[in-house]
Parts: sequence; structure tokens; C-alpha cells
Amino acid sequence: MERRTLYLPALARTSKRMQEMFLHRGLLGDSSDSTILLYLQKWPELYSPCFWMSTSALIQLIFIMSILAQFLFKKIRWWRQRLKTATPESSKHSHQEQKNADIKLGISYQACKACCLLILATHVLMASFSRLHERLSDCKYPPFILNEGLQVLSWLILSLAVFSFQKTKSEQLPLIIRSWWIFSFLQSITSVVFDLRSILSAHEYIGYEEWIDLFTLVVCTYLFAISASGKTGITFTDCSITEPLLGPSVGQQAEAKRSCPYGRASLLELVTFSWMNPVFAIGYKKPLEKNNVPDVDGKDSAEILSDSFKRIIDDVERNHGLSTSSIYRAMFLFIRRKAIINAGFAVLSASASYVGPSLISDLVKFLRGERQYGLKRGYILAVAFLSAKVVETIAQRQWIFGARQLGMRLRAALISHIYQKGLRLSCSSRQKHTSGEIINYMSVDIQRITDVIWYTNYIWMLPIQLSLAVFVLHQNLGVGAWAGLAATLAIMACNIPLTRMQKRLQAKIMTAKDNRMKATTEVLRSMKILKLQAWDMQYLQKLEALRSEEYNWLWRSVRLSALTTFIFWGSPPFISSITFGSCILMGIPLTAGTVLSALATFRMLQDPIFTLPDLLSVFAQGKVSADRVAKYLQEEELKCDAVTEVPRNVTDYDVEIDHGIFSWDLETTCPTLTDVELKVKRGMKVAICGMVGSGKSSLLSCILGEMPKLYGTVRVSGSKAYVPQTAWILSGNIRDNILFGNPYDKDKYEKSIQACALTKDLEMFSNGDLTEIGERGINMSGGQKQRIQLARSVYEDADIYLFDDPFSAVDAHTGSQLFKDCVMGILKDKTVLYVTHQVEFLPVADLILVMQDGKIMQKGKFDELLQQNIGFEAIVGAHSQALESVINAESSSRIPSDNRKSADSEDEVDTENETDDQLQGITKQESAHDVSQDISQKGRLTQDEEREKGGIGKKVYWAYLRAVHGGALVPVTIAAQSFFQIFQVASNYWMAWASPPTSATTPTVRLGLLFSVYIALSMGSALCVFARSMLVSLIGLLTSQKFFKNMLHCILHAPMSFFDSTPTGRILNRASNDQSVLDLEIANKLGWCVFSIIQILGTIGVMSQVAWPVFAIFVPVAVVCFLCQRYYIPTARELARLSQIQRAPILHHFAESLAGASSIRAFGQKDRFRKANLGLCDNHSRPWFHNISSMEWLSFRLNMLSNFVFAFSLTLLVSLPEGFINPSIAGLAVTYALNLNSQLASIIWNICNTENKMISVERIMQYSRIPSEAPLVVDYYRPPITWPEAGTINIRSLEVRYAEHLPSILRNISCTIPGRKKVGIVGRTGSGKSTFIQALFRIVEPREGTIEIDNVDICKIGLHDLRGRISIIPQDPTMFEGTVRGNLDPLNEYSDQRVWKILGKCQLGDIVRQSPKKLDSAVVENGENWSVGQRQLFCLGRVLLKRSNVLVLDEATASVDSTTDAIIQETIREEFGNCTVLTIAHRIHTVIDSDLILVFSEGRIIEYDTPSKLLENESSEFSRLIKEYSRRSHGFNSIANS
Repeated sequence: MERRTLYLPALARTSKRMQEMFLHRGLLGDSSDSTILLYLQKWPELYSPCFWMSTSALIQLIFIMSILAQFLFKKIRWWRQRLKTATPESSKHSHQEQKNADIKLGISYQACKACCLLILATHVLMASFSRLHERLSDCKYPPFILNEGLQVLSWLILSLAVFSFQKTKSEQLPLIIRSWWIFSFLQSITSVVFDLRSILSAHEYIGYEEWIDLFTLVVCTYLFAISASGKTGITFTDCSITEPLLGPSVGQQAEAKRSCPYGRASLLELVTFSWMNPVFAIGYKKPLEKNNVPDVDGKDSAEILSDSFKRIIDDVERNHGLSTSSIYRAMFLFIRRKAIINAGFAVLSASASYVGPSLISDLVKFLRGERQYGLKRGYILAVAFLSAKVVETIAQRQWIFGARQLGMRLRAALISHIYQKGLRLSCSSRQKHTSGEIINYMSVDIQRITDVIWYTNYIWMLPIQLSLAVFVLHQNLGVGAWAGLAATLAIMACNIPLTRMQKRLQAKIMTAKDNRMKATTEVLRSMKILKLQAWDMQYLQKLEALRSEEYNWLWRSVRLSALTTFIFWGSPPFISSITFGSCILMGIPLTAGTVLSALATFRMLQDPIFTLPDLLSVFAQGKVSADRVAKYLQEEELKCDAVTEVPRNVTDYDVEIDHGIFSWDLETTCPTLTDVELKVKRGMKVAICGMVGSGKSSLLSCILGEMPKLYGTVRVSGSKAYVPQTAWILSGNIRDNILFGNPYDKDKYEKSIQACALTKDLEMFSNGDLTEIGERGINMSGGQKQRIQLARSVYEDADIYLFDDPFSAVDAHTGSQLFKDCVMGILKDKTVLYVTHQVEFLPVADLILVMQDGKIMQKGKFDELLQQNIGFEAIVGAHSQALESVINAESSSRIPSDNRKSADSEDEVDTENETDDQLQGITKQESAHDVSQDISQKGRLTQDEEREKGGIGKKVYWAYLRAVHGGALVPVTIAAQSFFQIFQVASNYWMAWASPPTSATTPTVRLGLLFSVYIALSMGSALCVFARSMLVSLIGLLTSQKFFKNMLHCILHAPMSFFDSTPTGRILNRASNDQSVLDLEIANKLGWCVFSIIQILGTIGVMSQVAWPVFAIFVPVAVVCFLCQRYYIPTARELARLSQIQRAPILHHFAESLAGASSIRAFGQKDRFRKANLGLCDNHSRPWFHNISSMEWLSFRLNMLSNFVFAFSLTLLVSLPEGFINPSIAGLAVTYALNLNSQLASIIWNICNTENKMISVERIMQYSRIPSEAPLVVDYYRPPITWPEAGTINIRSLEVRYAEHLPSILRNISCTIPGRKKVGIVGRTGSGKSTFIQALFRIVEPREGTIEIDNVDICKIGLHDLRGRISIIPQDPTMFEGTVRGNLDPLNEYSDQRVWKILGKCQLGDIVRQSPKKLDSAVVENGENWSVGQRQLFCLGRVLLKRSNVLVLDEATASVDSTTDAIIQETIREEFGNCTVLTIAHRIHTVIDSDLILVFSEGRIIEYDTPSKLLENESSEFSRLIKEYSRRSHGFNSIANS
């Protein structure tokens, strides 16, 4: 490749001149017995031109073979891609792009071509005049010709490669060409230096050979400069005239820019991980963003992996059934191919690692003077050592990288499978696994399963390592090796019971973690009700108790881990003591060589001994996690045959149920629904009514196939759309929620939002329908959420619509408009089944189903049911009474007029409708943030997750280290590790120094003393390491606990605005994944940063004893390592952060999907949501994969640098004259140097890995600095114990806004609510009613003004003193997992008798008594085993128990029927007759008998008086509401009275 033969003769001349030079200069003297001269003369081949020519030929051959191998590899990949691609459209497109690109050939590229041609021409001339060779040396003719021929061939290949850059459009120089040019330059400069030195010393003239050397140096210098830049000099400019006028969007451009360098990498790039260079180049210049991270390879994409795993698990299920073992089998089949390749690399790495220990004895012999083969043997030993380390490095990096890649693949497949399983789970299965548990499956269990993949390679590495260790020991110690093996096996056997204990502890830890995460999920979901009821601190204590239980198990686990660490570090001294003691007893001679070889082997045995307990522990954890996941994957799914799909052209019925019997609980003797007979013709409107808990929602569920069918048939013809009673809203914007995956059709979209009364709402939002909705629609009113749901179903344009009482969440006017425009308007030709408690919507139905006790008691049209006189009249009667109370109030407050008609005039109706339309546009701005808030200021309500940029601040490390006792234990830990290192080095030094060089040499000390001192030093090191491991475990867990408590307290003290704008997944990710890192990893990682530095200082100290120049070379190598780390850290840190951030969306999307699984299934959107999950998995895999690749990139380079130091040390030791150093100590230095590469890599690796892990600390600290809401108790301003007594509420100049940059929601509110009065609060949707209530509870703090209750300013007292003394029944009923009693009385303050009494008053007594467990009856997560109406009754029970003097009812009876509503209203009147009651209601009859009416509009009080006074004024807003309610029910009255 370069002018090798040109300077090969020069090298031959140089060798002779060197000898002459040394003699002439007197460097060696003329003494023939000069030690160094004798040393130099021992290898005469070094001066032979043939030797250098042969070496040159070998190097040329390696280069040529590398080029050919790379060429063949690329050709094979090209053919494989061509075979895979059916239509090479992409290649055509690529070719078209290349045609459109204008190539610019720079001067540097032209110069490169000229240089290659010049050197090629020089070698051709040299080969042509080969006879000149005879004048240069005495070497035979063939080697010269061979060498020159290979030179010509290599430079010819180089020239062709350089010329091909123009064709292949290569902007970057290939690594192999850069390496060759650099090597050529180094060889050229060496030859010229020796030429000049020789000429100066011998006073010779410059010959043509020297001129050729100088010419070649000039040419190679230029090529060296080009190779350093890495650029070919070719640039491209896009001159395409066929570009479309409209370019792609920014997102599309970002997607297009992302490629997969790993998939296109050459063999050399795969080995060296150089394909990561472009990522590092970007990350070093600026913080990496999401779009800067390349895509994963096609084979690693979640979709391909998911499909592959599904095929495998389906095959296994067909052949072996679905069981835990079959899921294990599927996992094995999924990973086996890649795992076999990894196993090969792992075995090669393990084998290569024992070459060094096996050669140490030979090295000591050589250094002692056994040099019958001259220096050649020493150099061969050095090459053997180095070659083994290089092979070990390459194989180790490949198997570790492959194992992590395989873990990523299995993780993506399992996450996808768990997600899809969640969408198919039956109701009973879903109740067994809470959201918190399933989040743990995804975040913790899958991580532990993938850890098993990494450790699996040790299964076949361990026996190989043990076998090789025994072989090396047997070579040196004979039968004494068996004693060492016995000791090794004994230690391994000790680890087995420890591992079993660890397995049990891990199961306990996971159970405790599940319970904590389940409770945390529930608390976060119900945070608003906890704050309103002042239960937040009680639930904080509950979470702390669950954490304490988890902490106890963690403490046991880390203590056990500390004991395991002690065994790990104590095993080499223990095994060596047993082995050496056995040798002494058996009379086996211990020489320095055998002792050092044995010590090196024992150090190598540390790995399998330490790995075995780790392996068993990881397998134990993995087994527990895999069993949990496998059990989940075996859970019962919804039956595909529950509903029979019938083509629409074969039947006129859209829904048919024959002899249907359904039950949520398959084991019960009392089915939920019995004797269901139903036939619904196409286009019918079917109303479903009945009392609370009668089975209305269950009937819809059985039509959807959600409810297990015991008997009968369900046939459905056509597509379905479903609106559940509890609104399910996805995070995102309004349009996405309405489109729900369907393409945007402007006309259809406009009609849908108009029919669902959303037009005015969208007009009021700053960003229209692109306004973002918070998590679970938390920043929307109940009515807005239901209308968005309705719009989603309308836009779906389905055949069958199932509405589960969506009208109860909106006011009377909006409900009427929705029913008219939606059900009877845009859906007039569709089949609609709607559950309703509002009787006014029944008369227009084609069929009414009256449900009672799980049966359809009556069915027919409205007038038919009235005539049957069976039970329907009770529902109608309750509504009639409510209506009558309104009509009576209206008529009694008006002056009779003969001219007034009973019905409103057309003009009046028109005027009212006009006003209604205006008022309907007033939107609700009533939560911690309004949906329109952030477009102008922040853009969105839910911001991107907080992400620090740049290095992890010193404050983070400092905060962590000083968290426990101010950091006092940290120096003690470092001291323990330092003493451990001193004792360990001292024990090995003692053995090397005191052992005789040969068996014939008299020992320096007696064997007894030798052995005793060694044991004493070993015991000292073992005790130190035990103290260190216990301290690290203690500090780590105490720190973790402190950080957890700080974060938990900050989160639960945060204002509601934090929860409104923060997805639950983000908080759960910190409480689950990040907390696990703090619990089990951070302390060890930080500890090892220090411990590895102490270790390498010990190693360098030992090596410097015998080869002090090593220290000189170690300094620049350490600098290079530091520079590598500085180059690596910015990219790896951002990749780790991006990886952490991309985990939360997976969990958040899964939680949302689980909550709305029935809607997803009903709309037939399972596949779309599955693909969204796969996309999120890929988004997480991208930074994660490149993060672990960056680690391997760094590790490979650090290992190679360590190998360079090791090679330098060996060469130095071998080159020193005989007797110059103590061979035993030199052998000890080599023993330590064998671990130098791993130790040096360990320092940088630990620093980098720790910085990545410290991101978890940083993230938890972010949530430990959340601004807190007001104090819970103000000690110096506490209200009286009996406060509030009268309940008088005085409000003055109240203004409320949700953020400083937003307009006020409530504007200048002033009024006085007399004590012990009933006040009805009414107003259109969005008028400010709920904001007023939030201000009363200080969920939102007033900006101006005051609120006083019984002359106590509520803004001055503590939040608990306020919220604990007043009661509320919120609009969204919330129940907690547990028991009936626990939900009514979570603080356990009341007797069972009192609880039973309250249950009776809430109409729940009979239902609870029917359950065998009575008050201990189960309540599942979110109360899903109780109907929404029943949940609202439980909320009523809570306030009845609490008996506050101020009660707020926020749509408290929206989800119950009229009969139950009447009973509840009567109960409230009786129980709270002497209390102040504020009632927000859409059912106007519930507030008509109030003492006062407060009317809100646009955030202001527009009317405040008694109902009678307000009704006297026909133009009042309250009169309009009453008139509207009367008019809506007018048609119903006509039918009912006829």
C-alpha cells in the first residue's frame, strides 16, 4: 500500500547503520560483553532485510484480504436486500435523486488521486528494475518480487477505490483506507528519521534511495492530512427542477432525515461500533433532540417483532396449549437464533480471558533467564498475551451488545403483547389486575425479564471458565488444583441458599411494590376528591405505610446482597488459602511462577463466582416477573362468539337477543340479566329506563359483547358506536378526539359538531378544535366531555348507536338541543339505543324498555306502557311531581292574565331561542386550567415532560451524597475500600516476594510464616470489603427512602393545577421506574466510581514497581480516555434522558387505553391503538438502542487503549536485560496488568453509567420542588372547634383566575348567603358555577376579594380546617378500591350501626345486605363493579356521615332516576334542614324549592333572590330556565294526561 519496498531496503540499510551508529557514538562501547549489545544480538533476524520484506508482505496481504472481505460483505447484503424487495421503487427514487444531484469534485480529491497514482507508479518502476535489489541487500530475489508485487496490487486497489468515490458519491473516507494512509505515513517518517541519522553519523552522501524515502514521505504526509479530516473532497448540490412546489411538512422532513446507520454498517463498523460516529458528531455539538436520533433497524421495529412473537405464541398455543411453560417456550423460540450467535461470542470471550493466566508461568521463567530461544520467545509471549486480550475485547463487546439488543427485542414484543391483551381482557379478568399492577408488568417485570437475557450467556460461560481455571491450576499446581476446585464449588454452593432467600425476598418486594403502585395510581386518579374531602394526608400515610412495608423487604434484600458481595471479594483469598495450604500439606512446591499464575487464575475465578449468585438472583427475579406476566397473558379474554355479526343484507333487525342470560360474575347463582328478549328493527329509537342498579348499562354491555353470556344468542347487524356514561377522553386535541382515527371530512365534521352543540364552544377556544384537552379531559366540564364523546360517535357514521345516559351531564336546554339535533336529527335514520333517566325523552321512542332487577319488566311505546299500569307509571309519576312543583312555582309567582295563553307565543319562543343560542356560546373555564388558556402563552395545557439539558449538575450529586447524615458515612466507606485494596495488594505482593523463584531455590521465609501472613492479610481485606458493602447498602437505601418521601410529600401537597397539566404516567414513571433505580442501583454505581479508581491506582502502583515507564505512558492514555469520556458523555446523557422520557408515553397511552377499552372495541379501533402502541415502543427503543450502542462504542475504545498499555508494559518487561528486575515482582505486575483493560474501562464506564443513572435522581428531584398549595393547618389562625355554626357565607369582590396570564373566570362576585338556607346555583354550561365551588374549597385561590364563613376568612385558615369542616358531593362520583365501609368511612370514625343507618338513607342498604360480606363487600378499582348511579349514592352517604353545617351538591343526582332523585332530595331536606346547602343542578326542579337562587352568567352573578321574586320578572334568566324546562316537558304532559 505504500512505498513499502522502497523503504524496506532502506530499513535493511538502517539496521546495519544502527549497529554502526551505536558503536561509533560509543553508546554501546566496544566491549563485546556489553549487556545491551548481547541483548540486541540475540535476535539477528531483526537486521535481516528478508525479515522486514516478509513482514511488509504480510501487512499488504492483510490489507488486501480486508478490502476483499468488505467488498464481498457489501455484495452479499446488496443481493439479500434485492431478493427481499419486490418492487425496487426506493432504489429508483434514490437513483433519481442522485441524477438530480450536482457533483462537485474538490481539489483535495483530485490531489488524492494524483498521490495514489504517483506511489503506484513508483512501485511499478521498482518492480521493473528489480535487479537493483541485489545491490541493496543479500536477500534472495523472490521475497523482494513478492513484496513489490503485493505493494503494486495494494496501491492499485487503493487507486481504484479512490476513483470509485466519484461513482458511489462518497463524502466520507472509509475507515480502512484512512487507517492504511495513517500507517503509511508513520512508516515513511520512521524510515526518513533513520536515514537522516545514519547519514549524519556515517557522513555519507544522500543516495537515490534516500530521495525516494523523502518523496514518499511528502506524498504520504498529504494523504495523512486527508485521512485525519475524513472527507473525500466530494460535495453535492441539489439542482433538481422536478421538486414539488409544496414541500413536506417539518415532521415529514424530520422523519425523512432519520435513517438507520446500524442497518447500513460494514463489518468493520459493526466490530468497532463506528456506525455511531454520526450520532456522536451531532450530540457533541448540541444537545440531541428526538428527531436527531436515528431509527432502529427494520428487524428491531416493534411491529415486526410483535407480529413474529404473535405467530410463535399462536403456534405454541396450538401445539401445547396456553400455559406458563408454553409462554416460556414462545420466548425461547423468539430469541433462539440471535441467542446462539451471542453464545458463540460469549464462549470465545471466556476462553480468551484464560490465555493470560496460563502464560504467566512461562513469562516468569523467561524473565528468570530461560532464554534458550532468545528474545523471540519473549516477543511471541507478548504477542500471545496481546492477541488474546484483543480477541476477548471484540468478543465481549459483541456478546454484551447482542444480549442487550435481544433484550430490547423481547421487551418490545412483550409490551405489545401485554397491551393487546389489555384490550381483550374480560371484565372479571380486568378486575383481577389493576392499572398499577399492569403498569408494573410493563415497567419493572419486563425489565427484569430482559435482564435474564443478558445473564443467560453465563450459563455456558461458567462451565468453560471453571474448566479452564482447573486446567491452568493443574498445569501449575498438579493435584493441588482439585483443592481449588473444591473450594470454588463450596463457595458456589453457599450462594444457592442465599439465592433462594433472594428469590423469596424479590417476590415479596414485587408484591409490596404492586400494592404501593396500585394505591398511588388510585390516589393520583382521585386527587381532586381527596383534596375536597381533606383526605389527602390520610392517603399519604397509607402510601407511606405501603412504602415502609416495601422498604423492610428492600432492606433485607440489600443486606443479603451485601453478604453476597462479601463472598465475591472474599472468594479469591479463601480459594487461594485452601489451594496453597493443600499444596503445602501435599508437598507440592510453590514457586513464584506457579503462585502468580494461580493468583491470576483465582482473580479470573472471581467472575464466575460472583456471576453465579447474580445469575441465580436475576433468574429468581426474572422467574417471578415472567410468572406474573405469563399469568396475566393467560387471563380470560372476551369471547369472540358472545355476539354474532349478521350481514345487513340478510336481516331487517339490527339487534336481536333471544333467551339471553348474562352475568358479570360467572360463578354466581344470580345472573345480572335474565330472560332478555329483544328485537330492534333498523332505524328504531329504543329508550332504556329504570331505577338505579336495574341493569340498564349492563344491557348495552351485552349488546357490545362486553358482558359474559351464559345462555342465549345475541345478533348484531352493522357497525357500532358507543357513548359510555363516564366520559372517556383521550389526551390530545378536540379534533383528534372527534375524528378518532377517521379521515377528516370537513362537511361531515361540521355537521357532527353542530349536532352536538359544540360549534359555539369551539369558536370561543383560542385554537378552535385544535385546543388541547388535559389528561382524562380534566380541564373540560362534564357536559363538554359528553358532547365531544357524542360528536365522536356521530362522526363515526355507524349503523347502531348505544348511548349510556349522556344527557345527564348537560343542562336542560343543552340536553333538549342534543336530543333534538343529534338523536332525532342527524341520527334519525340510524338505530339508536339510549339509556336515560329523563322521562321527557321517552315519548318519542319507538320502543321503551323498563328494567328492574336485571329483567326487562316492560316494553312498548310510551302510551302503551302507561296503560299497562305495572311499574312504568312510578317513573313517570316521580317526574310528573317534579314537573308539577316547577309549574306550580311558576304559576304562583306570576299575575294571572286572561290574555295569556297556556303555551308560549311563537314570537316569545323565537326570542328565547335566540337568547339561548347566544348564551350557549359561553364556555366553561372551570378547572385548574381552561382549555383555551395556553395557546397564546404556552401553547398547550399539557407541556412536554421536563427535560434537563447539559451535564448532571454537581448539586444533584451533592444532594444525593449529603442526604443521609450530611454525607458523614461517605468518607468511612471510601476508607474501608482503600484499606481493602491495600490489604489485597499486600497479600499478593507478599506471596510473589516470599515465594522461591524455582523449586531448587531456598525459600526466603518459612512456608508456615508465608501462609500465616497471607491469611492474615486476606482476612483483613475481607473484613474491609464486608464493612464497605454494608455501608453502601445502608447509605443507598436510606437515601432512596428520603428522596421518595420528599417526592411523595411534594406531589400530594401540589395544587390541582399540577395534576391537571401533568399526565399520570409521568408521575407513575418516577414512582415506579426511577424509584427502583434509587432503591437498588444508584448507591452501587456511585460507589464503584470511587472503588474502580482506587483499584486502578493499586494496579498502577504494582506495575510501576517493576516497569516505571508504564506510568509515563499511562498518563497520556488516561488523558485520551478522559477525552473519549468527555466526547461520549453529552450524547449518552441526552440519549438516556430521551429514553427515560419516552417510557412515560407508553404507560400513559396504556392507562388511557385500559380506561376506554370498551369504547375502543365498540368502535373497532383495536388495530389503530395497537399501532399507536407499537409506534411509542419504537420511539422508546430508538434512544435506548443508541444509548446502549454508545456504551459499547466507548467500552471498545477504552479496552483497546488498555490493551495498548498492556502491550507496552509487556514489551518493556521482555526487552529489559536479564537480571534487571525481580522476575517474581514482574510476574505480579503482569498478573495485575491482565485486569488493567477492564479496570480502566470500568472507571470510565462507571462514571458514564452513573451519570446516566443519576438522571433518575434528577427526575425525582424535579418532583421534589413542586410549588406547594397553601398550608394545611395555620396554627396561629385556627377556627373554633364548632365552626361553621350558622354557615353564613359572605363574598366580597371575588375574582378568580387560573393563571396570571389568563383572564378572570369569576369577575367581581359579591353576595351574602344567609346561614341555614338552601341556595340553588343555576346557569348555562360554562357560566362559572363550578369555579365558584372550587374557590369556596380553595382548589383555586382567589386573586382578589374575600370569602368569609361565619366571619372567618377562609383564605387565612389552613386548607384542612376549611375542607374538613364543609362537605361536597362532586359531579364525578369516585370510589376507591377496598370495601363498602372503607369507601364511606375511610378514617374509620363511625360505628357500623351508624354506617348501616346511612346506607339505608342512601337507598343502598338492601343492596349491601344481599352481599354475603355485607359492609366488607368488595369495591374494585374505580368502583367499576357498581353502577355510576350507585357510586353517586355512596358519595351522598359520605356527606351524611360527615354531617357538616355547609353542604355543596355539584350535580349530585345527575346519574340517578327521577324516583331515586326525589328520595335523595327528601333525605337531604331532612338531614340538612338546619344547614347551609348550595346546590348546582341541571334538573331545575331540584332547586325550585330553595330559599334563594343564585344565577351565574359569564362569570358574574346576574340574579340573586328568592325563586318567587325571580319568577315574577318574566325577563329574568331564571324565568327563562323555568320556561324552557316547562316547554320541553309540555309534549310529555299532553301524552301523560291523555
